[in-house]
Amino acid sequence: MTEDGTGLLTIGRLARTTGLSVRTVRYWSDAGVLPPVARSAGGYRLYDAGAAARLELIRTLRELGLGLEDVRRVLAGETTVARVAAAHVAALDARIRSLKVTRAVLSTVARRGSTAEETTLMNKLARLSAAERGRVIDDFMEEIFGGLDTADPDIRTRMRFSLGDLPDDPTPEQVDAWVELAELIQDPGFCARMREMIEFNAADRGPGVAPGTSLWFMSRLVHLAGEALERGVDPGSAEADAVLNGVLGDADRAAVRACIRSAAQAGTARFRELSALVRGLDPLSAHREEFAWVVAALRTPAER
Repeated sequence: MTEDGTGLLTIGRLARTTGLSVRTVRYWSDAGVLPPVARSAGGYRLYDAGAAARLELIRTLRELGLGLEDVRRVLAGETTVARVAAAHVAALDARIRSLKVTRAVLSTVARRGSTAEETTLMNKLARLSAAERGRVIDDFMEEIFGGLDTADPDIRTRMRFSLGDLPDDPTPEQVDAWVELAELIQDPGFCARMREMIEFNAADRGPGVAPGTSLWFMSRLVHLAGEALERGVDPGSAEADAVLNGVLGDADRAAVRACIRSAAQAGTARFRELSALVRGLDPLSAHREEFAWVVAALRTPAER
């Protein structure tokens, strides 16, 4: 019903017209997004015919999650629905990313049965900024390469590239992998093992072998071991010795075996796997069978 034949609507009439409750209409009116155009002689709020359309827009924008201040600015003509929607999309994207991080941390906590202290650390690692994640990686690189001028530059480059950053819109699995990787590369024991491997790879291996040829050395060992496995070569046989002689030369075999064991450790293999997962790639082979064959072939006669 209109008020006194003026064509204006009471709050009750407006609520019935739009299907909203009087309480909701009054709340939005009090918030300043739907001010009345007049008051009755008794002091009641009155609204014009356009109020119903404005209420529909308010309801739509609120259902889409927009705040009352954004709604007020749209209705006041201070901005457009399109601009507000674009800003809201950006805010939603940020919220979604945050929720993915939260989900990843909680799923890891549940899987590990983590303590409160571990949960706090994982949450902190997951929410590091891109710059902060970069510093964690740079510290790791300095820890394992610092001061080794003979280390193969190609290995340093490949190692840094393998430690790619999270994408702007990471999956929960990528966040989970990053948290575990960050824990791993900040572990002093793991860093020490990696440093030992780099030092071994950077060592002088005699005439004809350039220092720092670690990439060639390891890949060649894996390749030869793979071929030997395919042929069924016994790692304790003379044929196995012949296979290794071509790549080892005069190298200290005990040192080589120690390096291979370190490379084959679960931590090192997990490092490669996590690095690939963070970058959204399929993990590279850990070559466990090939490394196991080499370690067995490097045993002394007394150990066999």
